[in-house]
Amino acid sequence: MIPAKTDPISITPIREKGVESILDWFDQHKHSFYTLGWSYLRNQQEMEELFYRSIIKVHKELPRFKRETSFETWVTSIFIHACRELSDNRSLQASEESEPRQDLFKALDQLKVSEREAVFLTYVKGIPQEEAALLLQVSVEKLKELLFSGIQSLRKEMGYGTPFNGCREYHKDYIDYLERTLDRSKKIDLEIHIFHCQDCQEDLAAFQDVMLTMSTLYERLEDLPVPSNLIDNVKARLGEKEGLRQQKNKKRKRMGIVLASVFAILIGIEVFTGVFTNVYYTWTEEDQELRAFLQQDLGERLNLEAESDGVKIKIKTAIADDVQTVVFYEIEDTGEDNQYVIESQEGVSVENEHEIMIHETYPRYYPPDLKSEENNKEKNVYQGKIGLLPLKLDNGTIKLKITKLQKLSRDSSDRNGLRAYENMEDKTGEWNFEIPVTKKPSIEYALNQETEVVGIPVRFDKLIIAPTATILQYAISNEQPGKRIEVLNFDNLEVNNKKVKADMYGGSFMDSQQDMNWTTLKTHFDPFIGEKPKDVTVQFESVNLTFEDPKTIELDASKKYPQTFKYAGSTISIDKLEVGQPAIIVISNHETKNRAYEALNFNIVGEDENEPSSMEMNSEGVLVDKNGVEYGNDAIVPYDKIEQPRYFLTVQSMELRGNNTGEKVIPKRLEIYGYNTTKYLDDVVKISLK
Repeated sequence: MIPAKTDPISITPIREKGVESILDWFDQHKHSFYTLGWSYLRNQQEMEELFYRSIIKVHKELPRFKRETSFETWVTSIFIHACRELSDNRSLQASEESEPRQDLFKALDQLKVSEREAVFLTYVKGIPQEEAALLLQVSVEKLKELLFSGIQSLRKEMGYGTPFNGCREYHKDYIDYLERTLDRSKKIDLEIHIFHCQDCQEDLAAFQDVMLTMSTLYERLEDLPVPSNLIDNVKARLGEKEGLRQQKNKKRKRMGIVLASVFAILIGIEVFTGVFTNVYYTWTEEDQELRAFLQQDLGERLNLEAESDGVKIKIKTAIADDVQTVVFYEIEDTGEDNQYVIESQEGVSVENEHEIMIHETYPRYYPPDLKSEENNKEKNVYQGKIGLLPLKLDNGTIKLKITKLQKLSRDSSDRNGLRAYENMEDKTGEWNFEIPVTKKPSIEYALNQETEVVGIPVRFDKLIIAPTATILQYAISNEQPGKRIEVLNFDNLEVNNKKVKADMYGGSFMDSQQDMNWTTLKTHFDPFIGEKPKDVTVQFESVNLTFEDPKTIELDASKKYPQTFKYAGSTISIDKLEVGQPAIIVISNHETKNRAYEALNFNIVGEDENEPSSMEMNSEGVLVDKNGVEYGNDAIVPYDKIEQPRYFLTVQSMELRGNNTGEKVIPKRLEIYGYNTTKYLDDVVKISLK
């Protein structure tokens, strides 16, 4: 584990002696760094390259080293950057690995770079979260997000089967709960919830198993031998450094002359096209959204191309702001009639992500656009976009690497494009791009306005107009007894009489501790491109509510079932109650017309006030539209085509297990805390801009 205190070795001699002293320092710490590097590369030749690059970088950056962190922590951060530069081009030698370590490393290799680093440093190396966050240049909260998503992916790669199905609002607490650092109130709330949520039980158990597996990996890495000639080979390469440096300087001078000539030509082109920008892009760009960006000088046409195995990817442009970086692309299958899309969560990496991008936020998710005119013209061409993280600096070059595409599966009988997502096939290859980007500014407007939604105060705090998105930051009061808003959905914002739709994937919580009586959130809308906003109105769509309405139902297995009871204006049936190991309870309500609730919040209490140790739950339900038409689970209907859809649970089957396998579980009470429901809104609120 990297020490948190100041490195006991004096930095002054290292600065005075230069590369030789740094080389000696690496020789003393080679085992720790070799182990870390092995998690990325596991190839002897590349490990030598890794140490060589790291030593050169430390020597170059040494004058800027400050004592705010330990020297070893600072060197480790540089070492990690070098690992990332080399890792995507590595050639793994599986023969050098032994089972089960090979399987673990293979699973780690499938993670995003940022996730792999977070998991390895925290659970394999055992570095405290605060220091791991410092090394990765992210906040502790962001580190926890990376740990969660990394373990979520590892669960799948290590053969745990189904993905996480638990409740999203509790995901953020898993790590602190298992590490016993979760606040007591949150711990109690999580344990109560897990008790009667089978999905969360399975998620948490698998999550813990993966964490423990990762922790045991480092014990086996301690025996990893460091080649005796590693440092000697690096030292030999360093001896040639001065000659290579002089050759590179001469080459840079020649390249500078060529680039200056090219730059003069580009300046002339820019002067010409700048005069006729709107007309030029109207003639040449079919994508209306991209055309609007180009006309407003928010991006430039790039047309970077790369081809692999008969599939050509063209990067048309990239639009960067403080929110995200959006890359517009076109994919052409030159050999067959296939359409491919880029999935931003898999097969895409930014090799210099840590150097040029901010990790405090998530980019917007853009699903495949199957209905656009451009994507229905040709069977072998697809145009789309992906969201990447925002830039740290005003200018930069994104080193984008794509290794996997997904093929859309269209069916002539599938008018709505629903089957395009089913059984997607992967197309592997390698497409590399260096994308120049310039970050465009955003404009923030402070708001100070309140309204009420179903009697609950909602406060508007901030409006952000960015080139790639319009963001509304707001807060919901959580002081009202008896009910609370779980989710508030927006339909659109109207800015200067132009409507921008809300992004169904763009809502998120914000970590705001300014007022504990308010929950702060933000919602993304489509970008607003035009004049300075004057008149802004917000149109609500729906709200998901939780009502507190406690009721206790006594259970008696000696009675005949079904038994019914009244709750929230409905008649609910207990269809089955069986004592055993497990005990079985089935609750149903098939009536949906005028039903107040969509789902119940409840718990089962056993004999002697003991709760069962676990509860598995299966449920059935129906989707109901505004007019009361029901759509069963087997109905193939696009969700966005159903007017005001609501999902009602109709049957809930539970299996209750106790701590002792030989003892029967005897359910004694059904304790209902309340229920959830959705209400659709037509409220329109005018917002005053400061």
